[in-house]
Amino acid sequence: MQADVLKLDGGTSGQVDLDEAIFGLEPRADILHRVVRWQRNNAQQGTHKVKTRSETSYSTKKIYRQKGTGGARHGDRNAPIFRKGGIYKGPVPRSHGHDLTKKFRKLGLKHALSSKAATGNLIVLEAAELAEAKTKTLAKHLKDLGWKRALVIDGTEVNANFARAAANIDGIDVLPSMGANVYDILKRDTLVITKAGLEALEARLK
Repeated sequence: MQADVLKLDGGTSGQVDLDEAIFGLEPRADILHRVVRWQRNNAQQGTHKVKTRSETSYSTKKIYRQKGTGGARHGDRNAPIFRKGGIYKGPVPRSHGHDLTKKFRKLGLKHALSSKAATGNLIVLEAAELAEAKTKTLAKHLKDLGWKRALVIDGTEVNANFARAAANIDGIDVLPSMGANVYDILKRDTLVITKAGLEALEARLK
């Protein structure tokens, strides 16, 4: 499986072979769904909290006598049935994360890469580098290439000038190869991988 290598100025720089075991799979929505759900659940803070009846600020004095009123028996106004009383079985701080095996996570990344390759939204870039961190320069290149919502995956390190220029452009994300993940790949319309990023990804997923 081959793909053309583009330059940032729009020119071509030959071709590169893509590993069929990584970019040639038949994408499965169920695998992608499980990995994305694992990512989003782990990212959820889980800091929601309500006050129980032991934490609300009303007096604990008995409201009225136990018998003879014709009403229900109550101890204090912190009870959940009263306005501003404690909440019964409300949310407490907890982790929403769950486990997913490394093998399955790696498989999910392969299917995400394959889905972009299958739809023709995978671009191989010679290098994501700029001489100066100029947003105007990068924005012009991206406009000429037609990339509006794109994720750029570089090698082990991202070019500082390129990352700084891209930070000011809405819809463009830049990640090192170790930061490549299923959610960010699926979130953007176009996936751009540099040659260095391609080598690092193939080494990581083999």
